[in-house]
Amino acid sequence: MALPLLEPVPEGAPTFLGAPRAGLESLAAPFAAIGAPFGVPYAMRNVHHGASEAPAALRAMSARFGRMLEHHDFDLDGTPFDGRPWPIVDLGDVPADPRDLPGNAARVTEAVAGVVARSAAPVVLGGDDSISALAIRGLERAGPLTVVQIDAHIDFRDEVGGVRDGYSSPMRRASEMPWVERIVHVGTRGLGSARPRDVEETLAAGNLIITAHKVREKGIDHILDRLPEQGRYYVVLDCDGLDPSVAPGTSAPSPGGLSYHEAADLFVGLARRGKVVGMNVAEHYPSFDINGITSLVIARLIAIWIGTAVRQI
Repeated sequence: MALPLLEPVPEGAPTFLGAPRAGLESLAAPFAAIGAPFGVPYAMRNVHHGASEAPAALRAMSARFGRMLEHHDFDLDGTPFDGRPWPIVDLGDVPADPRDLPGNAARVTEAVAGVVARSAAPVVLGGDDSISALAIRGLERAGPLTVVQIDAHIDFRDEVGGVRDGYSSPMRRASEMPWVERIVHVGTRGLGSARPRDVEETLAAGNLIITAHKVREKGIDHILDRLPEQGRYYVVLDCDGLDPSVAPGTSAPSPGGLSYHEAADLFVGLARRGKVVGMNVAEHYPSFDINGITSLVIARLIAIWIGTAVRQI
């Protein structure tokens, strides 16, 4: 039996930011949350891994904000959505079949494309890093765009063991999409999957690497000034792009990442400089988290982005 494109959040379970449930066909809000727990694994043990639990954890930690819509948000200097109707709905999760890995990947892309076709910005709750390329494949109608990747790693490997869509390769795949004009790698540091050739090739493709050290030295405006004004941006938030003191719940923590305020300033700056057409979360492992702090940080960053964006309309 064919799987549906999206399975709604069960009744009684928390939704992302406490948002109303909705179906894709009836989508009328400017933002739509989609859970994408399953990407492209390298081996059977990766079919269901720790990051697959992230959508549920993000919903559970963020749902309380839905009860505070009339409260003052000091990060936004007003109520969270500026007194406007709910700007985001929760469409549920993209289901998966372990016997149909290509079909699982295709459904993520189709779900994102469906959101974009309805003039909404997808908020994709992954999932490992392979989710990023699957989501960006659904953004053709939203382009041309600049991908802003917050990550300790550049994820530019061409293939690993013959797999070209795994979690080491999403930015390489994104760079091949005609609607992606440029990738800006933000927060890079330490050791990862990149070989010297991968670094050379992303730079040769016209992409930009801004290390975490450079962010600390030059500030967030150093990033924003290198982006097209009034541009269209897509944000990839890999949890290991943040410092592990801020986001410990990831599989590859690396000291020296972006602080909470640096990440928040980047989200706000992007929303004010142009249009963020969507974003996705990747590499959040709730089993490695401490008191849900990583889920909380992610939820706050997304809420601040949406709160800033609605104020620009």
